Amino acid sequence: MEEQVILVDLNDSPTGQMGKLEAHLKGILHRAFSIFIFNSKNELLLQQRAKSKYHSAGLWTNTCCSHPRPGEANLEAANRRLNEEMGMNCNLEYAFNFTYKAAFGDGLTEHELDHVFIGQSDELPIINTDEVESFRYLSLEELNLDIRKNPTLYTEWLKICLDEMIDHLALRK
Repeated sequence: MEEQVILVDLNDSPTGQMGKLEAHLKGILHRAFSIFIFNSKNELLLQQRAKSKYHSAGLWTNTCCSHPRPGEANLEAANRRLNEEMGMNCNLEYAFNFTYKAAFGDGLTEHELDHVFIGQSDELPIINTDEVESFRYLSLEELNLDIRKNPTLYTEWLKICLDEMIDHLALRK
């Protein structure tokens, strides 16, 4: 059975469920989460999505991102998926959320209310190669510069979220 996503309104109130692929084909707003893990040098752990992914294949993105399952809390889902994709466990803290809509050339549209979590770990990932092609660490400054030089190498949601992440971290200092 296809994985279900939680459909939501702009206030993040659930409105139903739908198969993940169908939600992306129809561009319907659904709940998601993104994880940003930093090491002790304040470098962000990036993953390159597996080349077999049905959208954004082979692109670089934040540490981990996915969708909570129906009945699953966002933090619970984030911890589960971080372990499934990156083979890591880390204390995660909620940072902020944002809503975005991005159409892809293959007829799919991401329309997500994305809950962002932050963690710190020097643990090296043990990647699930069904999900992740590779990983690397970059400072946010280096990442920002590389996205401006090579935007086609990065996921849309990372490009949309990065400035908000930088602002959020600056406020924490």
